[in-house]
Amino acid sequence: MKLKSILQTLFICAFVLPCFSQNSNTNNVVGSEREHLSMDFGWRFALGHAKDYAKDFSNGTSYFTYFAKTGYGDGAAAPEFEDRTWREVDIPHDWAVELPFSAEASHSHGYKTIGWKYPETSVGWYRKRFQIPTSDLGKKISIQFDGIHRNSTVWVNGFYVGNEPSGYASSVYDITDYLNYGGENVVTVRADASIEEGWYYEGAGIYRHVWLNKTDRLHVAQYGTFVTSELKDNNAELTIRTTVENQYPETAKFTIEQTLFDASNLAVASQTYNFLSLEGNLDNTFFQKLKVENPKLWSIESPYLYRLETLVKQDGKTVDCYNTNVGIRTVRFDPNKGFFLNGKNVKIKGVNNHQDHAGVGTAIPDALQEFRIMKLKEMGCNAIRTSHNPATSDFLDACDRLGMLVLDENRLMGINQEHFDLLKRFMVRDRNHPSIVIWSLGNEEWKIEGNEKGARITKTMQEYAQKVDSSRAFTAAVSGGWDNGSGQTMQVMGYNYIVQGDIDVHHKKFPWQCGIGTEESNTIGTRGVYADDRANGRMAATNRMPENVGTESGWKFYLERPFLAGLFFWTGFDYRGEANPLVWPAVNSEFGLVDLCGFPKDIFYYLKSWWTNKPVMHIMPHWNWKGNEGKEIKVTIYSNADEVELVLNKKSLGKKTMPKNGHIDWMVTYQPGTLQAKGFTNNKMVVAQQVETTDVPAKIVLSADRTQIKADGQDVSVITVQVNDNKNRMVPTADNEIEFTLDGPGKIIGVGNGDPASHDPEQFVESVQRASVSGLKFMQSSSSQSIDKIIENTDADWKNAFEKGYGEYDFSKNLIIKGSFFLPDFNEKTEITFYAKSLTENQSLYVNGKLLAEVVKRDNPDQVYVLDHNILKKGENIVVFVGKPIVKKVSWEEISTNPGEIKIYNPATQWKRKLFSGYAQIIVKSSKSEGEITLKATSGGIQSSIIKINSKLGEF
Repeated sequence: MKLKSILQTLFICAFVLPCFSQNSNTNNVVGSEREHLSMDFGWRFALGHAKDYAKDFSNGTSYFTYFAKTGYGDGAAAPEFEDRTWREVDIPHDWAVELPFSAEASHSHGYKTIGWKYPETSVGWYRKRFQIPTSDLGKKISIQFDGIHRNSTVWVNGFYVGNEPSGYASSVYDITDYLNYGGENVVTVRADASIEEGWYYEGAGIYRHVWLNKTDRLHVAQYGTFVTSELKDNNAELTIRTTVENQYPETAKFTIEQTLFDASNLAVASQTYNFLSLEGNLDNTFFQKLKVENPKLWSIESPYLYRLETLVKQDGKTVDCYNTNVGIRTVRFDPNKGFFLNGKNVKIKGVNNHQDHAGVGTAIPDALQEFRIMKLKEMGCNAIRTSHNPATSDFLDACDRLGMLVLDENRLMGINQEHFDLLKRFMVRDRNHPSIVIWSLGNEEWKIEGNEKGARITKTMQEYAQKVDSSRAFTAAVSGGWDNGSGQTMQVMGYNYIVQGDIDVHHKKFPWQCGIGTEESNTIGTRGVYADDRANGRMAATNRMPENVGTESGWKFYLERPFLAGLFFWTGFDYRGEANPLVWPAVNSEFGLVDLCGFPKDIFYYLKSWWTNKPVMHIMPHWNWKGNEGKEIKVTIYSNADEVELVLNKKSLGKKTMPKNGHIDWMVTYQPGTLQAKGFTNNKMVVAQQVETTDVPAKIVLSADRTQIKADGQDVSVITVQVNDNKNRMVPTADNEIEFTLDGPGKIIGVGNGDPASHDPEQFVESVQRASVSGLKFMQSSSSQSIDKIIENTDADWKNAFEKGYGEYDFSKNLIIKGSFFLPDFNEKTEITFYAKSLTENQSLYVNGKLLAEVVKRDNPDQVYVLDHNILKKGENIVVFVGKPIVKKVSWEEISTNPGEIKIYNPATQWKRKLFSGYAQIIVKSSKSEGEITLKATSGGIQSSIIKINSKLGEF
């Protein structure tokens, strides 16, 4: 049966932003109860173990586990667990990027030492303490994780609150009844990245934001607004679906007031809905209409956003305020003419992207998301496919603001409740983003692509998903068997690679389907490398693909077929893992149009030539070819000028006509000097570029994408590092190692250079090790024997401590408990701290015979001792606790047998990075203090460089 001519929807999209001030993360509406508070700062982190319970902080080993009895989180999940020996981190955090490389590790995940082969580095624990005021009693409070990779388990105050297997799903847990109001609370997270969810680098840990949400018990549900629209005579009628939850036991009567504000914060439409009611402990969706006259449409060129404010009121008092950013626009997929945005035929010029970046892995700050999007827009890219998982909301927010279309992709296809739950959660979270123009149900599911199971599964998923959002079309990325399986039932056919089948034949067979290139081959190569060096993990940027494969052929193919909406090249950015067709020592892919840092490859300029209207001229390669004098060099020109003239050392090599959507090649006999390309349109020179033979490196040059950032502890400046010669020309072959030092209210969070075979560290973090006090033995004495004599007592005088509990002790005598801890090598910069616990009443504490403290009361929480190196030694060190046995305050009191733990802290080593093909990148993050951040770059034998970044509070 033939569908009506078009998959057509006319609608408004929006994303949810609860009412809070961006400066203070507090409510900005008088009387409103909603707060959306960042929980990103002040976490503790330590590696656990995937197979050894003892090395995994003995979690789940107690007599009663957290599955047996509620509130019985044990080990690191226990509220009283000593976490001060753990490393301090802020969120987002990816511990995988900190790990070393190994040729034995997973090829697809970038040879990082994580996964099932590495149980000692594949589990990470996080803990954070936070206060909840007494005034919050009566509110609903939840904790929200935007993404934890992966298989995360969460406890609050020892209460198990839930598990999320996927590393790409957002999760929200109601913690209202578990909290200590007016006191301290502890959230604990265990993430287990042992099993891979994807076949590419995925990172590990809490790599997306964490939030604490507080609302009145009568409130708009999370992601509880969904707005669509119809346009008539230049006016819009909004249909607003508002889901309200009443978590009071009794029926609530309330009013909903909704106001639409423009970008200048002026109200353009409003409506009040009175006499609403909702029974206790239920939710309901209310439908409202709002008319907007002459709306400004959201588009790629002008991504205009309105703000919908939803107030829930009782007796005239606002109990909840919920903001929804709104972008009004129309979307249409036509089986004959492709994609339409606001009634205008738009060719999708897209790229696929994974979610990692140089230096930081998957823990990408919000400002870096914008940097990456803007780099692609510079090329003329207008769409991104979130391969192969739901993206973080911050990325989608940035696409909304910047005008980037999105194909939002589900992680895993299937029809069971777990699959549907993940699909619904991600769609409900994302469906209000105007940037999202189409949903993808999945990617290259080879087991179902070409058979009836695939047709059934795709149809069932699509029917389910349409109930969540019928305003957009659905696709899935299919790499084979297009005429069978999934390809038979999806609304928009997603083609992965034109070489996998005959798209024209498929379209004739399924004329009701619009098509889109969900993946298309890019020209593979290493930035700045012009001769294959595959043994060392690098491929020539001049590498030519087969005639029907690659960037140029792919673009021409899709451009020539109106029924195809456009395409997404594989990929925009290089990414870790999948170094195909190479293996170790290559650790990154080389499919990108830009490298892992975002430095453009030559092929970037081919697309910029034909995807933008700006004059473009680019010469490939550079002109530093010492030893090749007199030999022919292939020169490629990317430009959108009508004609190009090539000039070597002021001598014209002639003009050539630029083919439409093509390039020009020249064979040039190499001579050092200047090679210039001049572009002419209508016989007028409109653009020119030149490459020069440079001298040796003479000075470092630093440049920042932004020299003013917010002092919020999260904003970043992305700094490019290059070296120039003595004539101030960038040296394209430079590989100098650069050292970095930073002063002021900021810190370096990552370095990179785009080298796909680099095994150098991308982060230089402090080392935090732990040493346990073990082998506890005891003896009792009524004498004032010296500690030296006590330690010298023979083994026969000592018994295993706590073997029979406290009942075996004579409470009239001193209890002497001896244990030991082992230290690795340490130096003058090492800080060794003993976080001791009370094993006796009024205890005295000794290390290697030296008194640390005496008569310490058992309830003293501040038994923290920075140990003098003079009393320590590498290897075994002896600890002795002396005092009377602890007397139970009540009969059921459990006496601690934990002696405490040793923290061994070594500061981070010098930040540094080698240049690769002339460039490196360093990412600097602000603190919460204002001031001037000074970054200095130095390298032996050349002039150093300084750049200053202003960090300021507030909006600017």
